[in-house]
Amino acid sequence: MHFPLCFFFFSCPCVQNLLSEKVDQMMEWSSRRSVVRMNGDKFRRFVKAPPRNYSVIVMFTALQPQRQCSVCRQANEEYQVLANSWRYSSAFSNKLFFTVVDYDEGADVFQQLNMNSAPTFMHFPAKGKPKRADTFDLQRIGFASEQLAKWIADRTDVQIRVFRPPNYSGTIALALLVSLVGGLLYLRRNNLEFIYNKTGWAMAALCVVFAMTSGQMWNHIRGPPYAHKNPQNGQVLKKCLTSKAISQCSVMTFCVCLFTVICLVGLGLVVFFFSFLLSIFRSKYHGYPYRYL
Repeated sequence: MHFPLCFFFFSCPCVQNLLSEKVDQMMEWSSRRSVVRMNGDKFRRFVKAPPRNYSVIVMFTALQPQRQCSVCRQANEEYQVLANSWRYSSAFSNKLFFTVVDYDEGADVFQQLNMNSAPTFMHFPAKGKPKRADTFDLQRIGFASEQLAKWIADRTDVQIRVFRPPNYSGTIALALLVSLVGGLLYLRRNNLEFIYNKTGWAMAALCVVFAMTSGQMWNHIRGPPYAHKNPQNGQVLKKCLTSKAISQCSVMTFCVCLFTVICLVGLGLVVFFFSFLLSIFRSKYHGYPYRYL
């Protein structure tokens, strides 16, 4: 009767002791912080080296200020939300752990994996080596916690319900606005004629229209990913503005402003000459009733 080699491997007492030691250590670290920080040695021992009966989600990032990676900080915030949701859920177990490897703490890991970009999310399964699908497609999907949770469910069958901490900034801002408007109305309670000012309401309506039709509002509603791939050549296109894009936008903005100035000047000339014609009629016919300026 033949038994698989892995059966003897995991049934060995020394291997069982090593596996138990690794699981206990990972559980101890996870009890302190939802995301375990790792350097090169910890990564090779607890993530790469067997035996291992748990899955590990690793975020490779560069969070040091000198790296100036704003996307890394945003992705780290979403990653922390997801890890906390798993750590404090009733389904929490030793089958899944969240870790992070910073470039300045584990540059050798980046070199070992031939990784030259950050942030990157990878899943290291309990058995076998990572496959292509074990690398999260950040460029196409984005790094929202909900998208990461869906990807983890596909790779590990672990369902994570994302719980975001309450954000009271919107409520506080609305309360301050209501208080400001209420205080203004109270101070001007004896003279509220400005409420019926059509010009003021028109300017406010224009401001709301411009805000709602801006590109930032579109990003807020649609939540597009930070970058995506060109299906024709595979080039990664980012939403951040390059120097070329900034110069193009500057030229377009200048052209729009120049066009606006030309339109205003032309409108002023039309008004001036129209008034000039009316003044000629008034000088020829003193009873002419119409005038413009």
